[in-house]
Amino acid sequence: MPRTIDVSVPDLTGRRALVTGGSDGMGLRLAERLARAGADVLLPVRNRTKGDAAATRIRAAVPGARLTLLDLDLSSLASVAALGETLRATGEPIHVLVGNAGVMTPPERQTTADGFELQLGTNHLGHVALVAHLLPLLRDGGARVVSQLSIAAARGSIRWDDLQWTRDYDGMAAYRQSKIAYGLFGLELARRSERHGWGITSVLSHPGVAPTSLLAARPEVGRATDTPQVRVIRALSVRGILVGTPETAMLPALVAATSPDVEAGQLWSPRGPGRVGGAPALQPLFPSLRSESDAARMWDVSQELAGVTFP
Repeated sequence: MPRTIDVSVPDLTGRRALVTGGSDGMGLRLAERLARAGADVLLPVRNRTKGDAAATRIRAAVPGARLTLLDLDLSSLASVAALGETLRATGEPIHVLVGNAGVMTPPERQTTADGFELQLGTNHLGHVALVAHLLPLLRDGGARVVSQLSIAAARGSIRWDDLQWTRDYDGMAAYRQSKIAYGLFGLELARRSERHGWGITSVLSHPGVAPTSLLAARPEVGRATDTPQVRVIRALSVRGILVGTPETAMLPALVAATSPDVEAGQLWSPRGPGRVGGAPALQPLFPSLRSESDAARMWDVSQELAGVTFP
């Protein structure tokens, strides 16, 4: 795969863009690219030390970058609500929201501050609540909302009778479910926006495969060392074989967030073999995302679990 891929990004001067998971990996590269295009970047982070390092890197790469660090822990609905209150108080519209943050395959079942299975609660419900709390600002901005999925969502299904994986636990299956749920929500957001005239364009993306922190050592989720998978991915990536890099893997989300040619309900991903690397391209929805009745059901269930209401 090519080590560098260029895509065109329009001038974003005067536009406010919020990126979750922007303190490292793909999210950091995405935030930097949005700042380079002139956007006022909002960077909500769980770890302020990592956030400060990310801000320093972005400002070094983009002199004069307009960047605001904020506090957000997507595994806590109280934290999400607090961020929503802070941003609504400014009254300033948001034009781009990329829900990129996530956690992947803790070795043992863990729960969020609100008692949800960690991956469902963080990857999906935290972002649902964020969109709900920011909805007035997103409507004011005619926003592009991008739900960052995973190629893992191409397989698997929703475990409707045990969303929280309380009977047993399969970390990868629970991860797939969290990303399918997030994708179903993003598609239903597109339909509701069109139906109710919210003016929001909701789009899906996935990054393919690249060496990021998702499968690396993460003591906070009980993983003391790097997984064998991430070691293989790093080796392939550095040799330009099949998979992408953090710089190329963020491009589908960048295109989904900024291209004037993007339409609501689309899914953008790498175009290479297996959709694991390469330049960004439009692709058909995964089979797991094609049921409109599943999307409507997930919308209702998600509101109830996250304790939010969409008009």
